[in-house]
Amino acid sequence: MSARSIDVHAAGAVCWKVVDGEVRVLLVHRTQHKDVSLPKGKVDPGETLAETAQREILEETGLHIVLGVPLGKSDYRLPGGKSKRVHYWSAEVDPGEAERSSFEPNGEIAGLDWLNIKKAIKAVTYEHDGDILRTFETLFNNDRLDTFPVIVVRHGKALPPEKWDGPDWSRPLAHRGLVQAQDIAGGLAAFGPQRIMTSTASRCQATISPLSLRHEVPVKTMKGLSQDAYDPGSKKVTSIVKKFVSRRVPFVLCSHGPVIPQIVSALAEMGGGSPAHDWQHAANPSVGAFSVIHFTREGELQIVALESHEAPKPKK
Repeated sequence: MSARSIDVHAAGAVCWKVVDGEVRVLLVHRTQHKDVSLPKGKVDPGETLAETAQREILEETGLHIVLGVPLGKSDYRLPGGKSKRVHYWSAEVDPGEAERSSFEPNGEIAGLDWLNIKKAIKAVTYEHDGDILRTFETLFNNDRLDTFPVIVVRHGKALPPEKWDGPDWSRPLAHRGLVQAQDIAGGLAAFGPQRIMTSTASRCQATISPLSLRHEVPVKTMKGLSQDAYDPGSKKVTSIVKKFVSRRVPFVLCSHGPVIPQIVSALAEMGGGSPAHDWQHAANPSVGAFSVIHFTREGELQIVALESHEAPKPKK
């Protein structure tokens, strides 16, 4: 199914933890549907898929999670004939967090089960859930789940240059850009960034301001990420990217359309990017869009996954 033909968009996660050396995944028993499935839910207006996944896991299970690598999507038909697409991520759960879960049986979820993968695949009601679990199992067996994300954001829609009399660096976000900044903040936060590096331009700082303020993520402004300072023949941007990636902690880079291709090129070079990854889309994002590059945390630096997200469409 093409994205445009989908009637219902949803998101969820394979929540997992290791108990006595064995990986266990979380399944939910849904009250009304009387089935066993992976936790998930529908996208609310103004949400990114990543924000939906994090919110739905909290609502259904009481767990506060951070998203890991994407696990793919499931397409199927609902009983009424509408098409539905669910996007899934892995989400490691600290055993202490699992114990602190505020979950209580309710009208939507009757109970939770932590099962090993083989039992979970047999327990789920729907084959498409089993497919997602098999993908998770392959990644786990190949040590591809211990990752950190680098999130590359293009600033939101700004006022056109012809409508601004000041210097270009001071050009602000348009109303649509301010809305985009608010709408993507939850999606960015879902990946657990610990630091934000941004161009000194006002439009970039305003784009990541909601993320920084709402989720208390510290910000560092960098002239080297600005469009004014950018020189295609220089390796300054590449040096900035490599410096922060080498620390192997989750972080956000916010910059401009002309600068982002070099940022993405540096990331691909560091992680041994392959044609299987959609680098073209990541290198040429629309305003307010972001890409998440998942790198291995230990050992040789490698890219496990690349995903790209558009800012939510304006609410009707």
